[in-house]
Amino acid sequence: MKNNKKWIIVGILFLVAIVYTLCVKYVDVGKIGPESSEVGFQSINKAFIDSVGYQENWYKITKYLGYIPFLFVAFYGFIGLKQLIEKKSIQKVDKKLIFLGLFYILVGITYIFFEKVIINYRPVILEEGLEASYPSSHTMLALTIALSSIMIQNDYIKNEFLGKMLKIGTILLLLILVVGRTLSGVHWITDIIGGIIISFLLVSVYKACIQDNR
Repeated sequence: MKNNKKWIIVGILFLVAIVYTLCVKYVDVGKIGPESSEVGFQSINKAFIDSVGYQENWYKITKYLGYIPFLFVAFYGFIGLKQLIEKKSIQKVDKKLIFLGLFYILVGITYIFFEKVIINYRPVILEEGLEASYPSSHTMLALTIALSSIMIQNDYIKNEFLGKMLKIGTILLLLILVVGRTLSGVHWITDIIGGIIISFLLVSVYKACIQDNR
């Protein structure tokens, strides 16, 4: 029954993500972006970006800190590869690691999807002209990678003190990336919210999978 509840949560979050994304695309649309690009929820987004503006320091901080979550990907990838070599069978590799690899692929597919299916563009032009802005990829990558790592960290880091410090550091990094990206002004506020919603959806799928295969 508990596992069924987890998949019900996945279904609810999936519907919320779809409805919210469609609203961002079609509700209260106005040409308030660079080069008169259209943005949904224009009233809220314009008020937000007018109050925040473009903060280059926050943009640079989040840009470079945004590479750190990929160290988690490399860490768990190394453990999975080590198990595969030692046990000589993918069936003997921890299921949590196999699902984590599939989860990373799902996150990547989601990222590519929104790079191709443009919901809106950034509120500022940086270096490459108009760029896809929804959802905030930094927000999505920070949340998905950090939260999935925290969920299985105790299985692979046995030192209690090191584990606690790593969790605290991961949460701080996550908060800095999400809050910093919001304050940087390179995304509309609806992009940040969308990144959070989609991240929770993806993480809920991973959580349901590993609980089904304990």
